[in-house]
Amino acid sequence: MADPVRVIVVDDEPDLREMIAEYLRKHGFVVSTAGDGRDLDAQLAGAQPDLLILDVNMPGEDGFAIARRIRAKGTVPILMLTAGESVDRVVGLELGADDYMTKPFDLRELRARIQAVLRRTGRAQDPPPQQVPPAAQGARFGNLFLDLDAHRLLRPDGTELEITAMEFDLLAAFARNPNRVLSRERLLDLAHNRGSEPFDRSIDVRITRIRRKVERDPEKPEVIKTVRGAGYVFVPRKP
Repeated sequence: MADPVRVIVVDDEPDLREMIAEYLRKHGFVVSTAGDGRDLDAQLAGAQPDLLILDVNMPGEDGFAIARRIRAKGTVPILMLTAGESVDRVVGLELGADDYMTKPFDLRELRARIQAVLRRTGRAQDPPPQQVPPAAQGARFGNLFLDLDAHRLLRPDGTELEITAMEFDLLAAFARNPNRVLSRERLLDLAHNRGSEPFDRSIDVRITRIRRKVERDPEKPEVIKTVRGAGYVFVPRKP
């Protein structure tokens, strides 16, 4: 049996770090916590974790300084927690963070992000691909399945098709509003939770990219259709 994934949660808010730790432990992770950089250093002197969850805004040595030190010594994956400022996200990624989450966040999404980082860095211990479980919460887009709990778009054989954060948000908005015409403005409202920048490219461009993944013929869409002058509508495949 593979060893469980070890995670260290570093945050100066005791309630938050314990909430994260408790949730991840329920899902099979081995989790320890630290309130600041000094606590973290003491733990790192023992054994390296598989992933580090690191808050940016901490008194004294902040998350950026800690990330810089950690990255100078090794390659442990780092997922940073930010207060929502885009400059925080940019600086964190420039320092070598592997991903970021904006507070407040959904714990299920945090777990999905952790799994994605572990897969990208080769530390995941995923089971062999399986068929999509019947009980999974989501929707079918053509031959693909959007798993809302795991934040993944799955092929028929259960393997994952990579999508961006905004693409997931748009697909989730459609999945929760089947057969309902959604205007571009409404789609932006529904898919705002990762903080789309004001100069993002248009919804139309993103829908075009999504169609290349979910439609048999992107030029003749059957899954996500255009309603001229109104927006888009998701038409689920009939069973």
